Amino acid sequence: MLNFNRSDRSTDAKTPDRNGLRPLAPQPASTPATASIGRPLGAPAPAPAAPAPAATPTPAPAAAIVAEAPQAQEGGAKLIVGRNVKLKGVEISDCEMIVVEGQVEASVSSKGMQIARPGSLKGTAVIDVAEIDGEFSGEITARSRLVVNGTGRVSGTIRYGSLVVAEGGEVVGDVRRLDESAQAPVKPAGEVSGLR
Repeated sequence: MLNFNRSDRSTDAKTPDRNGLRPLAPQPASTPATASIGRPLGAPAPAPAAPAPAATPTPAPAAAIVAEAPQAQEGGAKLIVGRNVKLKGVEISDCEMIVVEGQVEASVSSKGMQIARPGSLKGTAVIDVAEIDGEFSGEITARSRLVVNGTGRVSGTIRYGSLVVAEGGEVVGDVRRLDESAQAPVKPAGEVSGLR
């Protein structure tokens, strides 16, 4: 422990204090008063260390299920139903991406669909990729992939190309994988026919 009492400064620099430490001798104004541990005062500072190489990101554990939300292509049609919004009795088609954060009762034909928490969708959905964090009930056909995250719940008639259910996610009802011929992607916008 260093003692910086004023009374110690008046003592001789050669006389140790009660802790065995000698007070610092006054430095001339031209000599810097700072020093690093292991370098005497007035010694030149070491050259700055070379910057450390950038750390390479470590891959996520194989056990972790990470599903990227489907994204609308640049300039594609995107529909977002915000929180506290209720949309009932509509048909949504020719859409690249639909994001549901509110409550929707509709027929949906889209390339991508995301139901965020606390959103819900009741009705019919024919899509390529769906990610469910909220609730879906009705008839869903996810031709490419259906992802049900930990807070997601899907119930009803469920058809999928591939299915990912995270721990905590629920899938209830008539659940079946599509055969190869039914997994063809949704037609481009403008060519989608009406839902039955």
